[in-house]
Amino acid sequence: MKTFLYASFFAPVFVFALSFCSAAEENALPREPYKTALITRWGEGVTAENAWREYPRPQMVRENWTNLNGLWDYAVTGKEQTEAPSAMDGQILVPFAIESRLSGVQRLLQPEEALWYKRTVALSPVPGKRTLLHFEAVDYDCELRVNGIIQGTHRGGTPFSFDITGALKDGENELLLRVEDPTDNWQIRGKQVLDPHGIWYTRVSGIWQTVWLEEVPERNISSLLLTTDAAKGTIHLSAGLVGAPQNAALSVSVRSGADTIASGTGPASGITIPVHNPVLWTPDTPHLYDLEIALLSDGGEAVDRVSSYAGIRTVGKIRDANGHLRFTLNGEILFHWGPLDQGWWPDGLLTPPSDEAMRSDVEFLKKAGFNMIRKHIKMEPRRYYYACDQLGMMVWQDQPSAGHGPKWTFLKENPEDAEWPEAQHLQYMTELEGMVIALINHPSIVVWVPFNEAWGQHRTMEVGAWMAARDTSRLVNIASGGNFWPVGDIVDFHKYPDPGFPFDENRYREFIKVVGEFGGHGYPVDQHLWNPDQKNWGYGNLPKNKGEYEERYARTLDGLNELRKAGIAAGVYTQTTDVEIEINGLLTYDRAVEKMPAEKLHELSRILFED
Repeated sequence: MKTFLYASFFAPVFVFALSFCSAAEENALPREPYKTALITRWGEGVTAENAWREYPRPQMVRENWTNLNGLWDYAVTGKEQTEAPSAMDGQILVPFAIESRLSGVQRLLQPEEALWYKRTVALSPVPGKRTLLHFEAVDYDCELRVNGIIQGTHRGGTPFSFDITGALKDGENELLLRVEDPTDNWQIRGKQVLDPHGIWYTRVSGIWQTVWLEEVPERNISSLLLTTDAAKGTIHLSAGLVGAPQNAALSVSVRSGADTIASGTGPASGITIPVHNPVLWTPDTPHLYDLEIALLSDGGEAVDRVSSYAGIRTVGKIRDANGHLRFTLNGEILFHWGPLDQGWWPDGLLTPPSDEAMRSDVEFLKKAGFNMIRKHIKMEPRRYYYACDQLGMMVWQDQPSAGHGPKWTFLKENPEDAEWPEAQHLQYMTELEGMVIALINHPSIVVWVPFNEAWGQHRTMEVGAWMAARDTSRLVNIASGGNFWPVGDIVDFHKYPDPGFPFDENRYREFIKVVGEFGGHGYPVDQHLWNPDQKNWGYGNLPKNKGEYEERYARTLDGLNELRKAGIAAGVYTQTTDVEIEINGLLTYDRAVEKMPAEKLHELSRILFED
């Protein structure tokens, strides 16, 4: 087997510099994706009938909805074509991207091409009801037409919806979605590139999360905002409304299991519900309270109903006896220990093969003794965070990154920001805001991470101040491993393979100190490699055998523990799974092999929680 190694933790700078191609080089870009033999056990069972059938928005649930995942017709044309193709090329399995094996197509969408989706759906519009068409994620620019009528456009990988009521007719209705996905330098795209190599992976284009229809009343609840206070034992709720004034009344019931334990009525602009003797949400006790919410008419009748849930918890920080800032949850100091988690799959790429498969990653990590996940430059399906809420897994949520970064100077003084044009900056902020809106109610999310390293890092102080003001209930890690600017709550250093931190108490006194990436020990497992003929790699020389791999892992945990005693408040180990030719996962890419048993990982991690 061929192997490749990065000799130092500076390697990502080198790889990043290689990730962009000039116009002259584009002709050399791959025209077909690498077609791996690797598939997960869940992917083997995917069919058009069972593909992602779960309700996609667990924080705001209605009963009347229709899942549109399954086989759609598709076509690929030049992007100059703006009229619907006269004939389609075949069928594609939604919600899997066209480049993925599970889509049934497995071809690369080129920057000069457009991807078209078409299907019909039988509907019977009801007077007094609105029909909303929801897309959980589409890469990257899209336009929707219903029965030939343009409904709107969207850019970016965040959830979006169209009210398509005015275009509907009784009977069969045609849905047509046109997509362009250039995967260019300004685009917010995370680890996707046109030419996969090293730490950069196969592009993902088109629909890659659930598509669904929802029927709502003319007067309806369009959004929820939940905040909690552990010390007071309260749940505060406000709602966005459509077709009703913002001072319209809401009725809220709070259940714990089968018992209704609290209730109240108040304006949609804000209502606070006290919970007597609350069970607080923690990684050890991830208790969730179910919520039933009704929008009331002037006469007190329910005109719309949704269900939700809340975990009562408060995120904060405090100085320890030695003056170091530490993370707190519900007022108690808690060391954050978690993996870097990229959420890629050999068969679905950015789309997990199933909800069960996605949840299994969190279950493994929980069993392995982790209490936190750094979700790395990807926004997962919303059900992922539902699993973290239920299982008790804290999340540091990265914003997907883009190119055009400044010189990466780590934590050195006098950093520089990249210069971003106003239009590109506004798109970055639009997608950051879209991610926050979609995920803000999940109690598992405790830290926002706007930038990773120096990738697309720009206007750092402005973005950090915006993020801190946008959500005061969480902490802000402005640039994990990136150029340090004094904004937010956290100073974050990356070092491979052994953890380290350049302590400077004068500079970092007002910030929580963390090692945001370390480890990355590679270990190949035969028959479970994405491409056995490629230069599969990990950080540092690959170990000679499994024993040496385990020794390296234990050594780096010992190093992290020494840093913890010196003031480090969190450690992030790279990473949960292998990804393409990166073989530094705790699991193989197909999730078939635990390189170390979860129980052993848990036992090794106990030193991080001892006094």
